[in-house]
Amino acid sequence: MSQTTIVKDVTEAEFAVQVLEASRTRPVVVDFWAPWCGPCHQLSPLLEQAAARYAGEVDVVKVDVDQAPNLARSLRIQGIPAVKAFRNGAVAAEFTGVQPPAVIEQMFSGLAPSQADRLAERATAATGEEREALYRAALEEQADQPRAVVGLARILSDRGEVEEARALLARVPADPEARRLTAELDLRSQGSDQSTIEALRRRVDEGDGAARLDLGRALAAAGEYDEALPLLVSAVRDPALREEARTATVDVFQLLGEQDDRVRAWRPRLAAALF
Repeated sequence: MSQTTIVKDVTEAEFAVQVLEASRTRPVVVDFWAPWCGPCHQLSPLLEQAAARYAGEVDVVKVDVDQAPNLARSLRIQGIPAVKAFRNGAVAAEFTGVQPPAVIEQMFSGLAPSQADRLAERATAATGEEREALYRAALEEQADQPRAVVGLARILSDRGEVEEARALLARVPADPEARRLTAELDLRSQGSDQSTIEALRRRVDEGDGAARLDLGRALAAAGEYDEALPLLVSAVRDPALREEARTATVDVFQLLGEQDDRVRAWRPRLAAALF
């Protein structure tokens, strides 16, 4: 592949998709330049060489600041060449002016996947024992590699080794996927067989207030979230059940994800029930 195809031009209108969104998949290094800028022409070949070395792991694009004045202003570009590296939609590293190759290499090596990242990536495409072995190898390299933690925890939970899975997930408490799997395990632990659900329905119909919480949990464990959420939020209003019901409701929110319409609808209702 030629260098000219490795580094592409991105317009102001394309920036949100080609840089911010794309950086959620892999890092994007942006070279802010202008045709009249002499130092920019000195830096560009160095960035092109780095782009070739890290092809497939770090993307490199160019933005002409003369054609993107609003973008340059919003990113506070005060001198060019300016280089900003984006990861997960935010600036992860940056420098201004022509830099020696060692500085550029340091930026790219810091952005590129680690050996643990590469092993975890390979594991997602593998199956069976190979997948588990790759996840374990990744965790040998980095004990809190998020994808490996969640991947191995799911393997363990699926074969009934739930406590081992929970211990793994505790390594990455802030990771969204880890939180989602933890919530799933919490809900699963409530039990969800049909006979239990029917027995709880009868208790609720007979006016047993405490059974609302148990039925809500059982329905959530069975994946019946539309029916579970009204019961759980209703149980929150009972002072004796409030904390357990709140925790169960939040578990459902974690499992569904913040973008789910049901979470958006029921989160304010949970807040109202609490206060």
